Amino acid sequence: MIVLNTTRLTLSPCNPRDRVDFIRLETDPEVMRFLNNGAVDHSRIDPANAPFLMPRGNEPNVWTARGNTDDEFVGWFCLSPKGRAVAEIGYRLRRKAWGQGLASEGAAALIGWGFEGGGYDSIVAHTMAVNQGSRRVMEKIGMKHTRTDFLNFPDPIPGTEHGEVMYELSHSEWLGI
Repeated sequence: MIVLNTTRLTLSPCNPRDRVDFIRLETDPEVMRFLNNGAVDHSRIDPANAPFLMPRGNEPNVWTARGNTDDEFVGWFCLSPKGRAVAEIGYRLRRKAWGQGLASEGAAALIGWGFEGGGYDSIVAHTMAVNQGSRRVMEKIGMKHTRTDFLNFPDPIPGTEHGEVMYELSHSEWLGI
């Protein structure tokens, strides 16, 4: 089992014991604001059919993040293959962990693993254009805005009208070549 350690975090492949923590994230309306416009109603949304990732602890590309000093749940990160050479990074952190640089720290570690161990040529990320916090993380880890898409959703949430942005980082950019 591969475990990634940063200055403040330990990222390890998720397991079923993480399920309760994952669900707790989904019930926080602020955490889910840009994905679901608020807390997930688990009586109505099946994780297998949700329009966004709702991990339950058995997903192969999801890493649980815990604090190094206290083993406290911080959130999760994912690096999902989108083809042989491209992966998409995502993350969701507890509100208590926001504004401390932990999202950037964990995402940078997972990107490093993706290029070195995963063999990816490029890593992408998507978020709503209005999600400034997530965009800041992408920029801090070296990703560059590549496009904005204006998608039609059957039940759009506030901010959708500003588009969905894509960021990207190539392996050579990550190496500084």
